Amino acid sequence: MLSRLMDFLSACWRRQRSPERKGSDVTGRKEGLLWYKDGGQHLFGEYSMAVVQANNLLEDQSQIESGPLSLLDTGPYGTFVGVYDGHGGPETSRYICDNLFQHLKRFASEQKSMSMEVIRKAYQATEEGFLSVVTKLWPMNPQIAAVGSCCLVGVICGGTLYVANLGDSRAVLGRVVRATGEVLAIQLSSEHNVAIESVRQEMHSLHPDDSKIVVLKHNVWRVKGLIQVSRSIGDVYLKKAEFNKEPLYAKFRLRETFKRPILSSDPSISVHELQQQDQFLIFASDGLWEHLSNQDAVDIVQNHPHNGIARRLVKAALQEAAKKREMRYSDLKKIDRGVRRHFHDDITVVVVFLDSNLVSRASSVRGPPLSIRGGGVPLPSRTLAPYAAPMEHSSG
Repeated sequence: MLSRLMDFLSACWRRQRSPERKGSDVTGRKEGLLWYKDGGQHLFGEYSMAVVQANNLLEDQSQIESGPLSLLDTGPYGTFVGVYDGHGGPETSRYICDNLFQHLKRFASEQKSMSMEVIRKAYQATEEGFLSVVTKLWPMNPQIAAVGSCCLVGVICGGTLYVANLGDSRAVLGRVVRATGEVLAIQLSSEHNVAIESVRQEMHSLHPDDSKIVVLKHNVWRVKGLIQVSRSIGDVYLKKAEFNKEPLYAKFRLRETFKRPILSSDPSISVHELQQQDQFLIFASDGLWEHLSNQDAVDIVQNHPHNGIARRLVKAALQEAAKKREMRYSDLKKIDRGVRRHFHDDITVVVVFLDSNLVSRASSVRGPPLSIRGGGVPLPSRTLAPYAAPMEHSSG
């Protein structure tokens, strides 16, 4: 009798303690400007995360949420991955990290399922929420109108993978070719960077009356000469004319007013039925893809142990960045944040492995919920960055 009581009390204690224990287990480690969580389990396999800071304030944010994808006990259950590459400051990417997944859970509860519509609504609610923050803060901190973020999301649910994107972060699938055994890189996300000719053409067709909608400035294509991405969360100064005026810094102000948004917050969303030969997914900010091709990244993941693989990808990118500047990797690592931005961007990498046995019985898979943020800095929910912090506009 006593032993049964002790078992019961022990189970209750474990349940009460589990979020705390889980939190301490997943906070990751820090080495200088590098944060990493070498390995862990999500509902459908293993994962690995790493973030290296280059900006004065880390502008990249990221998260993995695995378990319930709604507020209902009935599910759906799955894994959510978000990579948010901020520009102009950290406020937007932090706001997305605090709010997007909560919106997704709310809309999934209403629909009692996961869908493209649920994801699109979650993006829209996040954009509207950040606009209300900008509206409120404009009198005290008008520069918040020039802060924005790319927004890449992957949702694995019921054997289906949804990939949604704004901006130029990227999701790449590693798929084994049965006949040869080689693993091919398949890009799953559409990018919205005006360096890509089709994106420039899209901008011209959306704004036929503006011949200068995209401008080549210092050998880089930019929307209105200001920003490289054509879609984002935030960047309200290029979406609502009432925020493109004094006291916003002159460098962000346009000479002529505009009647409709110049940038869009409507994500590209694709749906993929996962197959047995789908091995892993790489989600990363453009800081990684500046230095590694899709196939290079997939080859690295395929040819090395799962544990620490995100950190290995970050290191490979930094080694390439050092080589381009004809310097040693060991010397690059000594350069402090801020100055480091001249050599590479903030880099976020999340690698999610897919155990085909777990993916195939997706509806019955349950496990302890996982919630982890890249960078390992837990901010209280629904908070923003300190607004007095200096902001550097790296324009996506």
